Amino acid sequence: MYITRFSTNPAGQSEFERRDIALSERRQDEFGHEIRTSLPFAAEAVVVELPAGLDQDWHGAPDRQLVVVLSGRLEVEVGDGSRRQWGPGEAFLADDLTGQGHRTRALDGAVRLVFLRLGADFDLARWPPA
Repeated sequence: MYITRFSTNPAGQSEFERRDIALSERRQDEFGHEIRTSLPFAAEAVVVELPAGLDQDWHGAPDRQLVVVLSGRLEVEVGDGSRRQWGPGEAFLADDLTGQGHRTRALDGAVRLVFLRLGADFDLARWPPA
């Protein structure tokens, strides 16, 4: 499973990169189906609603967080002007804790998100660049 991570490069600008969340764990359910999962990780979760028309200027992520879009459409812009959009069911890793940060826009109305703040012991090497 691939997600987009944005983080701060050595020049202090945020940039996008693709990461692989490996589904390396396997188990059988009671019906005989093989269920694949990632390695477990600790997180604190909160559901947030961004208002229609939200247009945030440059800012960094307050914590390393996995963000899942529940409804609406969200756009993020990084330092080189690249933009990406996410809709319902899509996720990204906000990891630009320092530097210039990123811009965030709510497109087509309000956006509901789940922010999963990753624990301080989260090892990013578990999700290598793809």
